[in-house]
Amino acid sequence: MQARQGRRAGAGGREAMTLAVAYSRAVLGIEAPLVTVEVHLANGLPSLSIVGLPETAVRESKDRVRGALLNSGFEFPTRRITINLAPADLPKEGGRFDLPIALGILAASGQLPTEALARYEFVGELALSGALRPVPGVLPVALQARRDGRQLVVPAANGAEAALASADAGFQAQHMLEVTAHLLQHQALPRVSAPAPAGDPAPLPDLAEVRGQHQARRALEIAAAGGHSLLMVGPPGTGKTMLASRLPGILPEMEEAEALEAAAIRSIAGQAVPITQWRRRPFRAPHHTASAAALVGGGSRPRPGEISLAHNGVLFLDELPEFDRRVLEVLREPLETGTITISRARQQAEYPARFQLVAAMNPCPCGYLDDAQGRCRCTPEQVRRYRGRLSGPLLDRIDLQVAVPRLEFAQFRGPEGEPSARVRERVLAARARQRARAGRLNAALAPADIARHCALGRAEEQLLAQAQQRLGLSARACHRALKVARTIADLEGRAEIGRRQLTEALGYRWFDRPLPEA
Repeated sequence: MQARQGRRAGAGGREAMTLAVAYSRAVLGIEAPLVTVEVHLANGLPSLSIVGLPETAVRESKDRVRGALLNSGFEFPTRRITINLAPADLPKEGGRFDLPIALGILAASGQLPTEALARYEFVGELALSGALRPVPGVLPVALQARRDGRQLVVPAANGAEAALASADAGFQAQHMLEVTAHLLQHQALPRVSAPAPAGDPAPLPDLAEVRGQHQARRALEIAAAGGHSLLMVGPPGTGKTMLASRLPGILPEMEEAEALEAAAIRSIAGQAVPITQWRRRPFRAPHHTASAAALVGGGSRPRPGEISLAHNGVLFLDELPEFDRRVLEVLREPLETGTITISRARQQAEYPARFQLVAAMNPCPCGYLDDAQGRCRCTPEQVRRYRGRLSGPLLDRIDLQVAVPRLEFAQFRGPEGEPSARVRERVLAARARQRARAGRLNAALAPADIARHCALGRAEEQLLAQAQQRLGLSARACHRALKVARTIADLEGRAEIGRRQLTEALGYRWFDRPLPEA
């Protein structure tokens, strides 16, 4: 922070005019732009005004700050106080500016040395007693403060979250008096620190518990290996949700940069960051009644939605056709770009949304189409209308579409399947091959990368051309089939895509099968 003082001679020996400057940060999308808190004391009738596009919670901070200063034993200056939160065109919200405002008033009134504020940034809401309360979005603030070379002071309840950025990211305090004692060099604040893990983390659901469903298990492994989206279609009770919930167990843990991004989004959304398991990939499963704003984010002040909270993890949509079609259509952009932009009249925010989509649905309204016992009573027109709730462009963007049929008694009472740990080894090996070859997973290959890394022989080219003509595949669907074939080859350790890998990949286009005639 930076502070300076100016004096103006006044009649009758009136008090000097003083200006102090402190630093804090707002939250805009996943960024934490710098906010300069300028506190100006001037002669005149006692008052306090806050300018710089503050919302209601920020304007109300004047009452919290006054009570906190008086109850902490400080003098509240009986002068005309103007607080400017710069830049003026950046919206400010929440109670995060209480602490820097209070410290700026103390520095401007001579109760703190102004130069003591120069090396720090402050965020924290004040109780009337002067105690510090936690605020959302501390992790992005800590990351940005570290890059700018300043020490961050946060409420103790936010200390573990700030420590994810760095062990020396800053300091934590329970009360404003602790902060002032630190600035006056009377007693140093403790460094932020993350709690030690309390025993072994809870185990993830194991794929060994899934019996039968060999094709669906195979599709799940391919999806994990290449980062592909997956749609499972089958009657009720066949294990679709069970399979989806076991995907995180065969995925690798997030790298530090990925984990910091995912944790920062949770912090901005006001959700607890899992400090002891923060590298686990998120698994989000919103209900089919979720609105578009809940799924993609929104509000008058844009907030991240489920697709951003699933960033670098899994987004599971059960009963896919039951979601509002307009809600599902907003998934098309982030599935392609990995980001979502939320625009409002006063503000625009961009959030990362590189998630792995896994969805499940019934084959028809009653759920029993093609059942061996003939329980389905849906007409072909009803089936068409049901599937018509999903648009062609959305289905085109789903790489793997696999049937999950009803199991016979002997199948789901049989021996356990292959455990997640063994499947995860193959997934890790396949991902290592992809990153060594192209620097990214197969699902993220650009068209130029597909031509380079998914080349086919003459026989395979003819097979793909025949499938494209017979099934009516779009160019996008052909590209996605090639990416899936590339992942199958990687799982098998093959350098080239053969006929068997391409045939298997084309077999995962369930929705391209013709519907029964009326």
